[in-house]
Order: sequence, then C-alpha cells, then structure tokens
Amino acid sequence: MRAATLYQRSSLLLRRRRRSIEPYALIPSGSFCTDNGDDFESTNTSSRVTIFDRDLKRKQRDRSAWLMRPDDSFVDAVAENLLDRLEDCKKTFPSALCLGGSMEAIRRLLRGRDFQHDAPNENIETSFVVGDEEFLPIKESSLDLVISCLGLHWTNDLPGAMIQCKLALKPDGLFLAAILGGETLKELRIACTLAQMEREGGISPRVSPLAQVRDAGNLLTRAGFSLPGVDVEEYVVKYKSSMELIEHLRSMGESNALLQRNNILKRETALATAAIYDSMFAAEDGTIPATFQVIYMTGWKEHHSQQKAKRRGSATVSFQDIQKEFGSGS
Repeated sequence: MRAATLYQRSSLLLRRRRRSIEPYALIPSGSFCTDNGDDFESTNTSSRVTIFDRDLKRKQRDRSAWLMRPDDSFVDAVAENLLDRLEDCKKTFPSALCLGGSMEAIRRLLRGRDFQHDAPNENIETSFVVGDEEFLPIKESSLDLVISCLGLHWTNDLPGAMIQCKLALKPDGLFLAAILGGETLKELRIACTLAQMEREGGISPRVSPLAQVRDAGNLLTRAGFSLPGVDVEEYVVKYKSSMELIEHLRSMGESNALLQRNNILKRETALATAAIYDSMFAAEDGTIPATFQVIYMTGWKEHHSQQKAKRRGSATVSFQDIQKEFGSGS
C-alpha cells in the first residue's frame, strides 16, 4: 500500500470478558476433519435478503490475491489486533480455521508470533479448503478456533454465517472476527453522494452497506455465543489521491459487490467525486484521509467451565447504594 500514513483511533465499546480466499486456511490441522456436507444442516433460510453478488465477490477476492501487497499497513494492523486478542487467551487451539478475507496477513503474522503456550509456529501444518462463508463445508464440533479477518461483512446472511461458525466449534471453542463497520469510507460516501446529486440528479449505491457497532453484540448473542465481547477501532489512512484509495480497495478485494448496482460510473461523476473529496477532506500536505471502522467480535461456544450470569434478583447491593457510596459523578 502506498499510503503515506496510518493513524489509529481506539475506543472501547464493550468487553465483558477477555479470556487470560476464498480458500480457507486451517492452522494448524491436528484434529481437523471435513465431510462432503451431506449431513450438515444449513442455517440459511429461503427468506433471507440477497444484498451482495457472491460470484462477483469471489472474482474480486481472486484478483486481490494477485494485487495484495505484503506491506499493507492497514490490513496488517487489523490482523495484529486480532492476534493480540488471541494471544490473551490462556489456552491452546489444536485446530483452527482462518476464514476468508485477509487470510494471508493472519498466516504471515502468526508465524512471527511467540505464543508461550503453543508449539513452535514454524511447524504449523496448513491445509486448504475451497468453500463459502455462507455454507461452511466443516464438520460440526471439529474446530477449536475460528478466526476471520475482514471477510464476513460480505455475507448476505451474517447471523447465519456466525451460527455455522459456532456449530463448527468444539465446546469452549473461540470465535474471533474483524469486520468493517458502518462508518467505513464515510468521506467517500459523502463525496460520491454529492457528486451524483450534482451530475445525475439522483443517487445509486456505490459503497456497500455495513453492520453498525450497536448490532455486533446482538449478532453474537443471536448466533448463540457465550461471553460475547465487542470493541471498535478506527483507522485513518492517508492517500496521495482518491485514485490511490480506489486502487487500495481493489487490492484488498473490497470493491463494490452490491447485487443492485450501477455498473457504469460516468466520467464526469467520477471526476466530480474526486474534486469534492479533495475540497472537503484534503489535508494541508495534499493527502486525503479515508476512515476504516473495524468491529472486533469475540465469542465462545458454551462450556460448563465458563462463568455464568447470576440469577435475576440475586444482587445484594442496589444501584442506589452504589450511587450513594461513590457519588453521582456529576
């Protein structure tokens, strides 16, 4: 990535507990096993809404496998944060699934980590399975870890995909994912909307809809994960021009894949978008910023050893007593 600078803004949304390319990569594959999927019950319903063109997204990811640079500071930063969360866990994961998205960054950076509780990373056995996040070809209760870096936000049925991840995990297995949030590319959304209204008299979707931070916890709960944890970080990447931003999105496989999309972008609209972007957001040094909001989600498959919520009404101290003890905070 030729971006000049990567800034990071972090804020904790919720962290209840942190335990102390398509093809998919499985790392390591000790007890991993697959079947032909005949006995796998799909969690997707016929009534689900189709938003993304999955065939197009597969082609975009195939292209990104060739275009992705090994020194992409944004992708590496997200992968490092995911592995930081994994390193916090005081247990081993004999079998793991690296699910779609920016898989190569996870594999590369994992081999450079020194996990105290793991065997030497150089001996990790890796297998590959071509599949689809919406229809995982993974046997139930066969994995200790499912980790996804910037991939699941392109699924039409995100709750269903997460439910399948949970079914694939063994008891006390960990689900760890990073997805792009709704504030991603807000500068580009504004510039493109204004340009289309000015040049075409209306707007058509150019940037894909993404999950909101407030929905992430509900997604984990709906999928049946215990001890759900969600936090969010914002990365601001500075580019030399809007075209460099578009090239970076292509190299990451993050180009528009909406099913109801306009395949033709008029030249005057594209030029107007670039001009508005520069006039509204350009920095003094001439670079333009692009915001990437990343939502990190952590969930565990239920196990008897995990902490359980207290019975409703079992509290021995009231909120009024706590307020009197510590003050109102005003």
